[in-house]
Amino acid sequence: MRTGGGWEEVEFNSREPVYLQVVRHFKEMIVAGRLEAGQAIPSRRELGTLLKINPNTAQRSYKEMEERKLIVTEGNSPSRITQDDAVLRTIRAELLGEAVDAFVAAVRKVDVPVDELLELVKNKYIEALSANSAPAAAEGGGERP
Repeated sequence: MRTGGGWEEVEFNSREPVYLQVVRHFKEMIVAGRLEAGQAIPSRRELGTLLKINPNTAQRSYKEMEERKLIVTEGNSPSRITQDDAVLRTIRAELLGEAVDAFVAAVRKVDVPVDELLELVKNKYIEALSANSAPAAAEGGGERP
């Protein structure tokens, strides 16, 4: 299996167990639209190879994702991303909440009116979207909503 599709982007840190970092990476890929509801995912062995992690760690990641209903495994079929909209919405809300909490904690140290802060965030967000969509538009891909 080729190593494209976002698997090469994973950089593990020593602050959190690797299996939980793998779960987080799956969540991020789902929220970003790189993994879709119902999509088959690599086998545990393939994931271990792709991420250069121990197969037991990959197995533990899958077990954790199954317990959180992030993935579904039925019989001998490949594991798939859940199609449960409530779970998918919860993942998105969780990641957005964590990002907002970190942002607010960092910005609280600066005395700035909320309106000014919101305008700055809006402008930076639009700027980032434009920067990300420019190469896609040049290749005929267009902008994501």
